[in-house]
Amino acid sequence: MSYSSGGPDESGRRRKVHGMLKLYYGLDEEGKISEKSQSLDPCDINGPHFDPELYLNKLRRECSLAELMDQETCMVKQIRSLDSDMQTLVYENYNKFISATDTIRKMKNDFKKMEDEMDCLSANMAAITDFSANISGTLQDQHAQITKLSAVHTLLRKLQFLFELPARLNKCLELKAYAQAVSFHRRARCVLQQYSHLPSFKGIQDDCHAIMDMLAQELRQRFRDGGTSAKDLSECVELLLQLDEPAEELCDKFLSHARSRLEADLQGLEAEIRPYPTAVKDDSARRSSAGSPTDSSPKTSSLPSPTPNTDILEFIDRGCNEFVSSLCLVIASYQELFISHAQTGELASKNIPQMANRKLHVFVDDLAAQYFSLVERRIQEEKGVSDNSLLVRALDRFHRRLQAVSKLLPSSTVPNQGTEIVIRAATERVKQYLAALQSFYMDSLTDVRQALAAPRLSVAGGTGSGGGPHLGGGATSRDAPNSLPELLSILSASILNQIKSVLASVHLFTAKDITFSNKPYFKGEFCSQGVRESLVVNFIKFVCQSSRQFCESAGDKGGSTPPALLLLLSRLCLDFETSTISYILTLTDEQFLVQHHSPVTPVTILCTEAREAAQKLLNHYVKVQGLNISQMLRKSVETRDWVNTIEPRNVRAVMKRVVEDATSIDVQVGLLYEEGVRKPHSSDSSKRTFSVYSSSRQPVRYAASYTPSAPMDTNLLSNIHKLFSERIDIFSSVEFNKVSVMTGIIKISLKTFLECVRLRTFGRYGLQQIQVDCHYLQMYLWRFVSDENLVHFLLDEIVGSCAHRCLDPSPMEQSVIEVICERG
Repeated sequence: MSYSSGGPDESGRRRKVHGMLKLYYGLDEEGKISEKSQSLDPCDINGPHFDPELYLNKLRRECSLAELMDQETCMVKQIRSLDSDMQTLVYENYNKFISATDTIRKMKNDFKKMEDEMDCLSANMAAITDFSANISGTLQDQHAQITKLSAVHTLLRKLQFLFELPARLNKCLELKAYAQAVSFHRRARCVLQQYSHLPSFKGIQDDCHAIMDMLAQELRQRFRDGGTSAKDLSECVELLLQLDEPAEELCDKFLSHARSRLEADLQGLEAEIRPYPTAVKDDSARRSSAGSPTDSSPKTSSLPSPTPNTDILEFIDRGCNEFVSSLCLVIASYQELFISHAQTGELASKNIPQMANRKLHVFVDDLAAQYFSLVERRIQEEKGVSDNSLLVRALDRFHRRLQAVSKLLPSSTVPNQGTEIVIRAATERVKQYLAALQSFYMDSLTDVRQALAAPRLSVAGGTGSGGGPHLGGGATSRDAPNSLPELLSILSASILNQIKSVLASVHLFTAKDITFSNKPYFKGEFCSQGVRESLVVNFIKFVCQSSRQFCESAGDKGGSTPPALLLLLSRLCLDFETSTISYILTLTDEQFLVQHHSPVTPVTILCTEAREAAQKLLNHYVKVQGLNISQMLRKSVETRDWVNTIEPRNVRAVMKRVVEDATSIDVQVGLLYEEGVRKPHSSDSSKRTFSVYSSSRQPVRYAASYTPSAPMDTNLLSNIHKLFSERIDIFSSVEFNKVSVMTGIIKISLKTFLECVRLRTFGRYGLQQIQVDCHYLQMYLWRFVSDENLVHFLLDEIVGSCAHRCLDPSPMEQSVIEVICERG
């Protein structure tokens, strides 16, 4: 009972009533005796050494009267509270005390009865023991006689079995119960061998040997005939092994019999590969060789090559259901007979499993090689690329069924060889798709060339090789059914759609439900090197390289390639560089989850190659168009007598043709390329004059140039003028805009005109005709170039060279030239 002298203990008030007893007996909350040290203070009211007298004396000395009265009041309250708690505790546990008393009384009665029963049981057990000892002593002699008689009976039964064994074996032979006969003989063989020195047992042994020889001969005959089922064959082999037949010979015979069955299945498969007569094959080959290149493209398969009666999936199904299933059955039976069974019993010491396993591997590898050869031949016949699902499903089924061989024969290389066949088939399929894409691209270019050559194609679609009608500057493409932008859009869209279609077909090889797609090769090497590099990257390179080949047909007229085709291909390659290549490769990487562990071609290299191809095509286009116009100018200069020509009254028709062609080319290039940047034009660009007295050549210079006394001075002045002129690179690379292209074409044309003028001799009217032609050209050509001064300079050089080559340099008045040109 814990109470303090200084007032009520708040923690004691919060304790439950049931904890009072624990506190009284000195127990903690868990019911264990508290190990707290006991207080030795006699004034500690809670300690065991409490002394009331000392406590009261201490209070009287230390406390005042009021404190003593408060202490008394507090102690009275605590006493009352303790009495109340004790009463409550007694009331709550009264029924439990009564119940515990009744339980104890009942237990005393029950234990008394149990003691009586145990005493009775002990007496009964002692009586039973005495009776059992009396019975054993009485029957001991009879028990020994019974045991002896039982042993004799067992021996007699064994002897009876031995004496009846020949008859039993003959009966089993009659009933063809060969397994039972072998079992009987094996049970008696050791006994007969042990007692073979006795005449009676010797006779039985000889009879059994003769009968078992007949049985072995019968089993060998059944084994050689091979007309039995696989179960019967297995039983024959097992019985012969139990009859101590040579295991190696049995292995060879078993495998030879199985080989005949499996080779029959292979012959049936080979018949599926060659269903057509030779004449039909030759006719088909002639028809396929005479077909167009579009026959092998994904978009058309009107003349497919002859295929067998069964498709590839049916062929693989038949091979798996017949050959592979039979092979697995042979492997399982062979292992059960010669490997698993030979590791137990009497055969365990003969090292049969090693020999049998070696023969099995040679057997499986040989037949699998024949089967794989047929499968590869059948896969090679799948040339069409219109549908890829059957081939993928067939390869998947082929790969799945070979996994059964790997489970039965883990050390066999057959599954790996099958995987290599799948890999080669997938790689070959990718090559076929690449060839189909290339063929499709070339066919598309052929269609574009035909569209460009169509008579309905206006100037918006391009010009020919330099001939044909040309429209003026007001020509548009509204009447053209296939303008260059439309052709470019159709060509780009068809190429992109074809690539997407091919990728969708190839993606079947990596589908999640395809077993071999989970192999490391198809997750890495096939996706990165097979699809991305061998298919997509090679096709992009093919587009660039085949486009560049159009620039290799050198000649005065640029070969047979239409200039419009060169322009269109240059724009196509430029679009490849800007967007198409990145889009295609990103699409490929996303679809096939390409992991760039192995080295792959970066996008930048392909974009650079495409841009170089576009640049080369555009340069070649400028060269071809410049040479076409140059050819007209050259003929116009070389076929005219410039010394004896008449006084000019009109602009020559060839100059009008040059302006018309330049206008047509300008419209054509503008359909595919942006305008470009021009230098600011002067206000009198169309009024610039080109005569021997032009602003760049002073009259005094030309007056002195054509007098016999000072030819060297004039040439010196001309050369000095050229030194301070800006150098013009005629065949420099052009930029990808209309102004740069037209500038290049006009530079080539005017340079050719200049060189032709330098090789001719002119009369008075010849010089005036050149003045008129150059002024006419100046009126129109300055609009097409980036810097009008370039046209002015070249035309100035032409007039100046003509004046140098003139016998009577008498220039025409500028006003007359303008009248003639405006009238022309």
